[in-house]
Amino acid sequence: MEHSSAPFVSVIVPVYNDAERLKHCLNALDRQTYPQNSYEVIVVDNGSDPAENIDSVVGGFRQAFCIYESAPGSYAARNRGISIAKGEIIAFTDADCIPAFDWLEQGVTRLQKVPNCGLVVGKIELFFQNPDKITSVELYESITAFPQKELLEKYQYGAGANLFTWKKVIEKVGVFDATLKSSGDVEWCRRIFESGYLQVYAEKSCVQHPARTSWRELYKRTIRLVGGIYDLQQKKKGKNALKDVVFLSLLLKNLVPPVNFVINTFLDERLTSFKHKCQVSLAMFFVRYVSAWEVLRLRFGGLSARE
Repeated sequence: MEHSSAPFVSVIVPVYNDAERLKHCLNALDRQTYPQNSYEVIVVDNGSDPAENIDSVVGGFRQAFCIYESAPGSYAARNRGISIAKGEIIAFTDADCIPAFDWLEQGVTRLQKVPNCGLVVGKIELFFQNPDKITSVELYESITAFPQKELLEKYQYGAGANLFTWKKVIEKVGVFDATLKSSGDVEWCRRIFESGYLQVYAEKSCVQHPARTSWRELYKRTIRLVGGIYDLQQKKKGKNALKDVVFLSLLLKNLVPPVNFVINTFLDERLTSFKHKCQVSLAMFFVRYVSAWEVLRLRFGGLSARE
């Protein structure tokens, strides 16, 4: 990309107690093919433990600087980054992601080429902790996690780990809803879509994301996602009677055995062994019934486990 045609980009990276993986992210961002004088990296420390020493980690990279946001949640952290961003383009990724060296160049090019483009959703590739010994949870994630193209085409959103937009678009539609623990990127992307902007997928603008490895990690992710969906639906419905409809709909959806998923899993050519197909199916049952339990707890138990 020619320097003269490169708009200034602000890359926003929220982080919470993840210094080691942040180093890999910042190393990749420091080595982008995008002109060095045409982007900044804003790391937003979202209340990490002092032992993580986020400031010192960030200080070792030429493109990055660190700010602080005390309100918990990645959406509050992203909003803090937006508030000081100098770029006319805003790019989002996460501390545990490793952007490809041409990530910025590809994302910005796609954003510029499409008239009235409000959002570019990039590809997210999973990688495994030990490719020679993949866990059941990693197998499940490899089939289900981050289908960015499908999410954009069917549901008008993408995961916040790989998004690009114009700052003027944010000024029109607003920032993320920081009251949501999850699904804030869903709500925000749909706001952009409903405002009449085009949304496009950028296959070549890629970040790598670690697959979750353990049942505990999958459990925590599941209750966080369910909590976000529940909160988002409750906000949209408003009245108590309609809130009960949301509750029953989510509960029944997760109590129904995932028969279609299991059938598709056993037909999926990406899984080469019967054992792997069984492992992925078992993980889906786990996710479904953890989700159902969390919906019950949100409705009747006061505070959820995610809090």
